[in-house]
Amino acid sequence: MSALHFYESKGLITSIRNSGNQRRYKRDVLRYVAIIKIAQRIGIPLATIGDAFGILPEGHTLSAKEWKQLSSQWREELDRRIHTLVALRDELDGCIGCGCLSRSDCPLRNPGDRLGEHGTGARLLEDD
Repeated sequence: MSALHFYESKGLITSIRNSGNQRRYKRDVLRYVAIIKIAQRIGIPLATIGDAFGILPEGHTLSAKEWKQLSSQWREELDRRIHTLVALRDELDGCIGCGCLSRSDCPLRNPGDRLGEHGTGARLLEDD
């Protein structure tokens, strides 16, 4: 399946069929494909891209102002991901000399473990 057919199956772009049943794409679809590629490159999910496209009229070519609004929403998501990755990188700095991935000390081994403070092994048992 080509990328164009895939994007069309996801509702991101549309085509028209000619008399020979071949798909034809309007000129504005090229802009949408470029936007999809840019968004995918920075990790924006197709569903999010589809939501953004859903508020635009079909066959509409984005203006510079509309692109700025759209990309600013994605920029916030990208900034959040960068912040998360920087925090993860900083946690890795503490592991460089260690290498043990200790269950009790390593924040990367089992992040968010609240029950580990009460000892090893199973801590939650169902009542009979």
